[in-house]
Amino acid sequence: MRPLLQEVRVCYSQLAGHYNLNESRVKKVILSWSSGKDSAWTLHLFRQQPDIQVVALLTTFNAQADRVAMHAVRRALVEAQAERTGIPLWPVELPWPCSNLEYEDLMRAACQRARAEEITAVAFGDLFLQDVRDYRIRQLQGSGLEPLFPLWQIPTPQLSREMIAAGVKAKLTCVDPSKLAKSFAGQDYDSSLLQALPAGIDPCGENGEFHTFVHDAPVFSSPIAVRAGEVIEHDGFVFADFIPQ
Repeated sequence: MRPLLQEVRVCYSQLAGHYNLNESRVKKVILSWSSGKDSAWTLHLFRQQPDIQVVALLTTFNAQADRVAMHAVRRALVEAQAERTGIPLWPVELPWPCSNLEYEDLMRAACQRARAEEITAVAFGDLFLQDVRDYRIRQLQGSGLEPLFPLWQIPTPQLSREMIAAGVKAKLTCVDPSKLAKSFAGQDYDSSLLQALPAGIDPCGENGEFHTFVHDAPVFSSPIAVRAGEVIEHDGFVFADFIPQ
């Protein structure tokens, strides 16, 4: 009986090692979360990958305005997004004005926190701007964090249609009037908008033509009810405010 018992123990040990190995292969990721459609779609893709676990949403806020930097989305709405994903929000408070050095110091602190919590990668929703990708890779060198770009070089006409068809619902919160008419600010990001975009405008706004706020998506437990606020022009951009209901 002793050889049989030893054999069982060996088998049990091998199984335990197998499952621990599988658990160790799960990559803990922090996701750069802008509040927009590309962030939401990145999370949607990750949730279909059993070896990826998004454990935090990293969002930069203009501390003075209490809004997402560039997208100008209210903090309360980003908190509502995080609540509906079930993932903790990691806010990074940017002073205003904010120098590149200050920004990089604050992001470095966020990366150090991530490593302390055994996170091994940072994901971004970048699509095709090589200089932005290169910058992110440089900033993460030596941090112990791997940069991930799951949407990289997906053709944006295809990507935009896929997001809309899958149920991503977003509104344009910021428009660059040097590239796109001011009247697009506040509009729904839907098939009608895609058809109305002038030639040369990227359908995902990757060249900075516009930014969005997602109020419903496959990754949300429920939609976020919002009402339209004022539309203003400030610092060369047109911003459409949305208010939680």
